[in-house]
Amino acid sequence: MNSPLRDFKAQIFQALAHPTRIAVVEALRDGEMSAGALLARLSVEPANLSQHLAVLRSKQVVVNRKAGNQVYYTLRDPVLGEVLDLLKRYFNAHLQQSAAMLDAMDAEQGRPE
Repeated sequence: MNSPLRDFKAQIFQALAHPTRIAVVEALRDGEMSAGALLARLSVEPANLSQHLAVLRSKQVVVNRKAGNQVYYTLRDPVLGEVLDLLKRYFNAHLQQSAAMLDAMDAEQGRPE
């Protein structure tokens, strides 16, 4: 049942399965950032960010380079930003459907039986 491609996809979704890790990917969409800049931008504890970056590195979502005492991170492939855009479109479509259902339910409740 499992294929290497499905396993790969599952690993990517596992890597993105936390709001902080999604925030890291979103922050890196515009290019490389230092760990310190990510800390400032995301307002998380250093140890927490370090753990999330370790997960993203292990799943090869981000790559890093060291320059002196600074560590810089970048997305391995910018297409992940597009994946997040598609997920946002998916969310919005379902949100609109849910809103339409709520409107229909409200309209039905307003009618006499």
